[in-house]
Amino acid sequence: MKQQKQLLLLMIFVMSLVFSVWQVLLNNFVIERASFTGEEIGLLQSLREVPGFLAFTAVFVLLVLKEQSFAFLALGLTCIGVAVTGFFPSVIGLYLTTVLMSIGFHYFETVNQSLTLQWVDKKQTATFLGEALAWKAAAALSAYASIWLLMSWLEVDYQVTYALIGGLGLVMTIALWVYFPRFKQCTAQEQKLILRKDYWLYYALLFFSGARRQIFMVFAGFMMVEKFGYSVSQVTALFLINYVFNLLFAKRIGKFISRIGEHRALTIEYVGLMLVFISYALVEVAWMAAALYVIDHLLFAMAIAIKTYFQKIARPADIAATAGISFTINHIAAVVIPALLGLVWVINPSAVFYFGALLAACSLILAQFIPTNPERGNETRLVSAKVQVSES
Repeated sequence: MKQQKQLLLLMIFVMSLVFSVWQVLLNNFVIERASFTGEEIGLLQSLREVPGFLAFTAVFVLLVLKEQSFAFLALGLTCIGVAVTGFFPSVIGLYLTTVLMSIGFHYFETVNQSLTLQWVDKKQTATFLGEALAWKAAAALSAYASIWLLMSWLEVDYQVTYALIGGLGLVMTIALWVYFPRFKQCTAQEQKLILRKDYWLYYALLFFSGARRQIFMVFAGFMMVEKFGYSVSQVTALFLINYVFNLLFAKRIGKFISRIGEHRALTIEYVGLMLVFISYALVEVAWMAAALYVIDHLLFAMAIAIKTYFQKIARPADIAATAGISFTINHIAAVVIPALLGLVWVINPSAVFYFGALLAACSLILAQFIPTNPERGNETRLVSAKVQVSES
């Protein structure tokens, strides 16, 4: 089991390293080298989310590939997508390389979640997922350092930076594939699409989580620039603060969730997010907006509890098939929310954040249906109530 955890953490590190470089350089690269306007970048981001929406197709790939092999393939595909990005500085070229990178990214995240829930003991999952967030943060900080070293100190261009980091990620992926053995599956996985009534609460929590994530990712950062005039260096500093906090506290957050349980953890998260979104709508001071941004990022780390809740209620054979479905549900809002709320933003930016508070309130209501000790046969408080009535 120790080797499996090591493999998961190392693959997470590689993924976060290459994706962070792609993400940080993207806006400057597309504007400077491909003359993107808002129209092109909007379409590019929409195309990037499409593979996430189609993540349910992972179950069909598993008909011909084992999950561990699929994870290596997806990780390698992501690295290749990042490595070739700089060689295609055109609208069509960037659309194609982004889709290539995104296919690898979303398939990897799907399979990685499945393997984590299969390989890690239920009592240790929250702590492990917190540790995984810390590894992601360390990889992102390494990416920022690499960009500074390559582009500021050595003065290389985008093409070389993308190629070097993507190529390094690919070499690391091959090394992991060679070094680690192929681990046996403890439980044979279902190889078909699965939607179960027992998991309805998990699906609902995922949907609202995906919707809120879009508001944070698209509009919270945009507010920093449009309303408070944050520079590129100031926005970058915010990202650095977020990753440092994750590095320091993510594992502790995982342990905290393991100690208090999913019901209480998600209740804390959603109450906190309601207050943060309302504060976004009202804030008029730049440093307070930055503080809210950091708190927002930390609260999202509590979403670990959604994964551990599912692990406790799921049939072991359902985990792989449900991982793909869960990513699709989580990305439904990603296709719609940015465009619709972008129109609202032009009229009333505060309304966007009030809508975010409403989504958090819906999640808070749903979280109250999570039992204190969720397990198969005790998926929701409604089930617990039915059992008590039948026994009486």
